[in-house]
Amino acid sequence: MELTLHREVVTLRDQVRAAHQYHVTRTRLFVRLEHDGVVGYGEIAPQPVALNGDPGVGEVIQELDGYVLSQLQSALEREGCLPSWTRMARFAGSRPSSPPAVTVVEMALLDRELRSESRSIYDLWPENFNTPLQGTVSLLDDEAWNISEKWARLRVKTAPGSLSVGARERLAALLVPVLVDFNCSASTVDEVVAHVQSIREYATVSAVEQPFAPGNVIDHATLAARIDIPVSIDEGVRSQRDLEQIIRYDAAKMVCIKPARVGGYANARTMIELARSKGLRPYVGGFFESRFARHVNGVLSRHLVSEPSDIDIVASHVLDEVERTEGGFGLIPSPSTLARAVVVASFA
Repeated sequence: MELTLHREVVTLRDQVRAAHQYHVTRTRLFVRLEHDGVVGYGEIAPQPVALNGDPGVGEVIQELDGYVLSQLQSALEREGCLPSWTRMARFAGSRPSSPPAVTVVEMALLDRELRSESRSIYDLWPENFNTPLQGTVSLLDDEAWNISEKWARLRVKTAPGSLSVGARERLAALLVPVLVDFNCSASTVDEVVAHVQSIREYATVSAVEQPFAPGNVIDHATLAARIDIPVSIDEGVRSQRDLEQIIRYDAAKMVCIKPARVGGYANARTMIELARSKGLRPYVGGFFESRFARHVNGVLSRHLVSEPSDIDIVASHVLDEVERTEGGFGLIPSPSTLARAVVVASFA
């Protein structure tokens, strides 16, 4: 087995200010895994620093280099073959950095496994839905919104407080509904209700996303009982147990499932199916990944999800991000992408 971990830092074309973070650049981690002459690729895009329960990129690299990759090597030596991608989630530890680290390796294993069998991701996840696209903008600055006509819903970053004149004007001009994303910035139910009511004077609000801290199902449940629009939980969905708690307390009607946050695609599929079986409306989220990983998230979404999801291309100031191939995911990170990237770890 030959495995290489690449790191690329890109500047986003449309920068987004959230309650506790300004998304200007994004580090993307690519794994290239080759075994018996067959290659597979994976990608994740961790946050720059740890925030709201999500690890920073440095922690994820350390988890990969110091734990996950050695676990994979040990399994290969012990069993004489690579583990199936469906087993990779079991390699995750209890550290916040472990789920994304496991995800990127699981993704490469899945891509390689499909190629070794001359199969496509569409054979595994056939299209069942024409999943709409969701875009992201912010009310927390006065930057003009670069809105695509393809977007069926806008995730609008916000925080409690008054709306600026510019924010009100941008909301009033919208033709699509908004999902109001607090990114864990609220303290009380009352301030959330008041802020959402202010936004509803100018735009159609389809849902309120994650006003309170991860794990705080009580305040989310109280909010859900107070307002006549759905509450969604994003940062608070990391495991099947989190999902079960949300269901138990009736804390939300919608949930955002991010493969890199929940420990990979096997876990994401299980959680999406559980959410749907309990009457929730799941949608797929992302972390500003490249066209490559967004493509894979899109295939998963169109297999399982009817709700608008974060599967549109994230524009950056670099080109040639992907190359089309036969089998596997159908795309790979382009040679120019990997040539620009820095190799931070390798196993052979």
